[in-house]
Amino acid sequence: MRHSPSNSDRVSAIVPARNEELVLAECVRSLAVQPQIIEILVVNDHSTDGTAEVVRGLMQESAKVQLFEAPDLPPGWVGKSHAVWIGAQAAAGDWLLFTDADAQHWPVSAAKALRTAERNGVVMVSYSPEQVMQSWYERAVIPYVYSRLGRRFRFEEVNDSKSTAAAANGQFILIRRDVYQAVGGHARIAGEVLEDVALAKRVKKSGYPIWFGSGKGTVRVRMYRSFEALWQGWQKNLYPLMGGSLEAVIGEIAKAILPLCAIAFLALAVWQATLSARYTAVAALFGILVLWRLDGRALRLAGFSPQLAVYSLPGRILYAGILWSSLQSYQRGRLVWKGRAYPADTPRASKG
Repeated sequence: MRHSPSNSDRVSAIVPARNEELVLAECVRSLAVQPQIIEILVVNDHSTDGTAEVVRGLMQESAKVQLFEAPDLPPGWVGKSHAVWIGAQAAAGDWLLFTDADAQHWPVSAAKALRTAERNGVVMVSYSPEQVMQSWYERAVIPYVYSRLGRRFRFEEVNDSKSTAAAANGQFILIRRDVYQAVGGHARIAGEVLEDVALAKRVKKSGYPIWFGSGKGTVRVRMYRSFEALWQGWQKNLYPLMGGSLEAVIGEIAKAILPLCAIAFLALAVWQATLSARYTAVAALFGILVLWRLDGRALRLAGFSPQLAVYSLPGRILYAGILWSSLQSYQRGRLVWKGRAYPADTPRASKG
């Protein structure tokens, strides 16, 4: 099942777009300059803004750009999976590149992914994009979440053909079209909220090798541009990402919050022993500095600057709150994302 890409391999980029008029042009232009990409199929998923008009303007700039209008969402489908499925059916390339409308690609992203596939003898390559963060809440939540995800989805385990571990990031997935068709594509994971992880599991379970790694220097993305979007986005994903059980959620929240409780307990103990505000403040600061050091180490391992540890106190609190909210959403059986409500229950494994 090994395959070596050649210079003749062609890539079809598929971009699902729902209300993405502010970011779509930069993504499409970053794809259009790459010679390996022969077409860019933008699937407009019932946008209510100027997304379609942006695409039509881009079509005047590059003959590679095509606009598709997604039909009504069929029962049992998640919107993004349906949109990329529409694009995949029309694609002509040997490889399919699924990427989000807010992703910004370096000019070498497709070529680098093809080389990665060749070097490792895999049929699917996914990059975890470099994260662009501009607000305090982005810097607080996103690095902490990814440091936790790095413990659950280790690149070396995912890339080990002998391991059952499988994962991918839907912001950049390059997959051979014949393999995508052979495993049933997104039609076989239509209702999966974590469609990227589900696709990776399905491909690997079918006996095909996959590769997952850092996208630094390849692709970057600003995931959320408001606090509401950040909360809703992680609320949709965190519960299944972190194990999909009450026990897993409690364990994660404990790991996030107990160190903060320990710092508070230390400060309280010093106050009770000394009745000194100065000593109490020193004790609290000491605890915070120790936590910052530990969090900085975890962030460095996850590919982030250790200096972002200064946001780890609010990051831990927000992470715990969003994760608990995610659990409640799944228990209620209802998720909301980009103006759509989806039924939700305990996350399902990708069907064999």
